[in-house]
Amino acid sequence: MAYVISDDCISCGACAGECPVGCISEGDGKYVINADECVSCGSCAGVCPVGAPSEA
Repeated sequence: MAYVISDDCISCGACAGECPVGCISEGDGKYVINADECVSCGSCAGVCPVGAPSEA
């Protein structure tokens, strides 16, 4: 199941740099994950300082 980024996102970009498939991009006020490309590895959740990414 793909990860999603909650509204707790502070737009620091740590998750985007850590994603091995490059499916995270800057959205409108927060980063977003392309669910079709996400491999559910959890790398983004491991580096997020506010715990915004989680499994959908």
